[in-house]
Amino acid sequence: MKVILTEDIPQLGSASDIISVKDGYARNFLIPNGMAVMASTQNIKNLEHQKRQIHAKLNKIKREAETLAKRIETVSCTITKVVGEEDKLFGSVTSADIQESLNNEGIEIDKKKINLEEPIKSLGIFTVPVKVHPEVTANLKVWVVKE
Repeated sequence: MKVILTEDIPQLGSASDIISVKDGYARNFLIPNGMAVMASTQNIKNLEHQKRQIHAKLNKIKREAETLAKRIETVSCTITKVVGEEDKLFGSVTSADIQESLNNEGIEIDKKKINLEEPIKSLGIFTVPVKVHPEVTANLKVWVVKE
């Protein structure tokens, strides 16, 4: 009997897979427990429709992330810090500082998405990657200048 899995089942398959199992296993265990539905033509059409909707939604999210990445790449953040002798910073520039600077520019980004390997401890121009989407990364120019 062919069934469509509604959830991931180890050794059988993942959700939305169409698999063949023995009739008794499908009727007595999978279908009553809500783990699968019969693979009728209507259910297969519904599954394909759901897959198309999910695919379209994911593409829309990725396009929005790409436009946000382009906007981030056009912006350059200027962060002023107090410096001491030999232009050494008091403290450092962290991802929270960069997030605050981006918020001042009108771009809302979570500081966890700013991939700053280690805090910036010197003056200059730095390129900081910002992971907007799992497949989209923007490069932000950060200017650290003395106050």
